[in-house]
Amino acid sequence: MSDKLVYSTGIGRIDTTEPTEPTFSGDGIIRIRRETKGRKGKGMSVIDGINPQEHDLAALCKLLKKQCGCGGSVKGNNIEIQGDVREKLQTLLTAKGFTVKLAGG
Repeated sequence: MSDKLVYSTGIGRIDTTEPTEPTFSGDGIIRIRRETKGRKGKGMSVIDGINPQEHDLAALCKLLKKQCGCGGSVKGNNIEIQGDVREKLQTLLTAKGFTVKLAGG
C-alpha cells in the first residue's frame, strides 16, 4: 500500500505533481501596442515580450513610469503604461538594449 496521500475530506484532491519552472516563449522582440478595450476609451501602452526570468518587470516599470511621467503597472508578463507614449517607450527601451517593435495602430 502506498504512503502517498491523494485525497483528504478536509481539502479534497491533493496535487501530487511536482511544480515545474514556468516557461517563457518569446522571440526576443519586445512589442508595444496601444489598448483601449475595457478601459472606457482611455488609451494605454502595453509592453509584452520581456522575459520575466531575466529582467525585473517591477523595476523596469518603475523606471519607465518615471521617465514618461505617468502611471502604470505590471499585469502578468506585461507592463502597462497609461497614455499613448509608445514612441517614447520605444526610445527608452532601445537605449536599454532591447529590440523593440511598435505593434497595432
